[in-house]
Amino acid sequence: MTSESMTLTATEQQPHSSDRDWFLGASRWTQLTFVENDPQTFDQDFWIDVMQRSGSNALCLSAGGYIAFYPTRIPLHYRSAELADGDPFGAMVEAARKLDMRVMARVDPHAIHDDAATARPDWLALGQDGEPLPHWSFPDIWLTCPFGSYHRDFITEVAREIVGDYQVDAIFANRWEGHGGVSYSEAARRGFFDATGLQLPRQDDPSDPSWPAYGAWRSRRLSELVVLWDDAVRAVRPAARFIPNRGSLLTRDLDRQIVDGRYPMFFIDKQGRSGREPIWTAGRIGKRSRGMFPERPVSLITSVGPESHEYRWKDSVAAPAELRSWIADGFAQGASPWFTKFNARIRDDRWVQPIVDAFGLHKIIDDAVGGLPFTERVAIFDNLRIDPARPFGPKVGDDPNEDGFYQALVEARVPFGYLADQELTAARLAEVDVLVLPDARAMSEEHCRVIEAYVAAGGSVVAAHRSSLLDEEGRQRADYGLGRLLGVSHRGGPRGPVKNNYIAITDRHPVAAGFDGAERIVGGTHLFAVDAAPDASVPFRFVPDFPDLPMEEVYPRQEGQVGDPAVVCREQPGGGRTAYVAFNVGEVFWDALQSDHGQLIANLVGWARGSAPAVRVTGAGLVDLSVRADEATTAVTLVNLNNPMAMRGQQRSVLPLPPQELLLVAPPGCSGADARLVVAGQHVPAERLPDGRFRVSIPSVGVIETVIVHWG
Repeated sequence: MTSESMTLTATEQQPHSSDRDWFLGASRWTQLTFVENDPQTFDQDFWIDVMQRSGSNALCLSAGGYIAFYPTRIPLHYRSAELADGDPFGAMVEAARKLDMRVMARVDPHAIHDDAATARPDWLALGQDGEPLPHWSFPDIWLTCPFGSYHRDFITEVAREIVGDYQVDAIFANRWEGHGGVSYSEAARRGFFDATGLQLPRQDDPSDPSWPAYGAWRSRRLSELVVLWDDAVRAVRPAARFIPNRGSLLTRDLDRQIVDGRYPMFFIDKQGRSGREPIWTAGRIGKRSRGMFPERPVSLITSVGPESHEYRWKDSVAAPAELRSWIADGFAQGASPWFTKFNARIRDDRWVQPIVDAFGLHKIIDDAVGGLPFTERVAIFDNLRIDPARPFGPKVGDDPNEDGFYQALVEARVPFGYLADQELTAARLAEVDVLVLPDARAMSEEHCRVIEAYVAAGGSVVAAHRSSLLDEEGRQRADYGLGRLLGVSHRGGPRGPVKNNYIAITDRHPVAAGFDGAERIVGGTHLFAVDAAPDASVPFRFVPDFPDLPMEEVYPRQEGQVGDPAVVCREQPGGGRTAYVAFNVGEVFWDALQSDHGQLIANLVGWARGSAPAVRVTGAGLVDLSVRADEATTAVTLVNLNNPMAMRGQQRSVLPLPPQELLLVAPPGCSGADARLVVAGQHVPAERLPDGRFRVSIPSVGVIETVIVHWG
């Protein structure tokens, strides 16, 4: 099929209302990333079969940029050497449309071939020495500058050609923000100087005073690119969109005032777990996205191959159990599935059935509960910050304090979500009973005032470590911004690392429950000295320091003596509760996984909530929960994380969960309930208990199960 035969008339290009909202139905994505020799070996029937078997309703397909896989007419747009007179991109677009699938064309602007680099040196990224930057992985290709005419003009022309010649819904740009460093091209130098009066910052000098201005300028210029590209494709096809890849930062590193209406949905490029990453990482991506853009769809891009921070095995296959569990935990928390395969030729098809299985589970559960809103009443404050000296740095920086709280809440079977700091409003907080601040290191005065008003209205807060001690720029305040609310004042610290710290139980408070037989438990490694308000409770105090070596010297010098408050709890006049932990409890739990720290975090959140949760799941094993509900229906999804490889991939097999018990608080006026296991496809009894709650027994869970309860 030629590009000319795919060209639509102006009448055919007029969008229907369903076309404008195409992204709402694009919930199971197949992505095929062509390699250069694919046009001669491409088995289209195989890919059509995979899309049909998996129930995919959307396709992302390589089109152009670095290599064109269609007969482009644009000078210097490199065509695959194996393309000849074929059009694999057009053929697949047509096949997908016959399956009633949505289609997105992928372009990659990050590199060009030698002929284009010679003809247009102004397209190239330059190093500090003014020399063009060769690609780090492949010879004779060159990195492009995102602030020059290659992105602004050439990629815009490519996008117009694709949407003009093919019936696609969107253009998807991968690796479009640059090479992960400063480009010292003339376009970048001139653009930055004209906007700021400054020279570009030195890549090798994090203290260069130009960095803050560069970060803001880069954000604005990239945001303007998004608008330029989106306007260009919509001028050709009004329902089409240009959606550059974002990763887990969503639009935090862009200017939201410029791009906020430009992203109808998000694609999170976290293709699997690597190293010491837990399986719930996939679910966190969905939660983090909902915490910032609750109404916008999000898809999690999963590679069929294994992931590694050190290596790239893109033409291999991940373990089947890993693929199923990773995808399932993602969509349980709202991130619909997307799989990507690099290279159309199949040398190992062991990924196919796990993808079919996982996509099939998504369809079953999404058909049953996809229209219900998530209703977690506990939220982690998402205070993600970008290093001003590395605005092109990691998509999400490691935060062990957040990781520890996340793990503890999963272990405690607490359904919870996220709330982004940009979305910290009274309206969003009204949906939350407990706001958790694991280590909120950059809180503005406005953040603090909104939280104070939330607590005055009956909300509760659990805060730890540096939360509110630093302002929005990361500078330490004289005292905690939330100090009056939490009932603490800063006297010193953080102090550490302390190797041998303990906290003594000093008040038989509910937060100190579950430590029977213990006078003290392990404390932290970085400690704050605080004073507690007279009306606050102090269930834990620090034990004065004593040596950790020699072993004969490891004992407290003043037996029974305790020092500064370690945990401060306060009942608030509005009915809410607050708690502050004066050490890095999340980080220590994540590092050492001591059960006492997990118990303490669970106790803090449980006490702050005040009343029994509306949904409780009991039983053995590690389970990730999500809850969706409206006035007539409650749906609880259980993701089985119970696996020896839960905290480090890859899973070898799925170990079915033993029987679980679901306890639900019924809505007011409810007289009965009908319960169904969505994956098992069977109705189960919903027994009314004397206290008014309903109990549903779940015989077992494989990868995932959803219990849907219709209230009578």
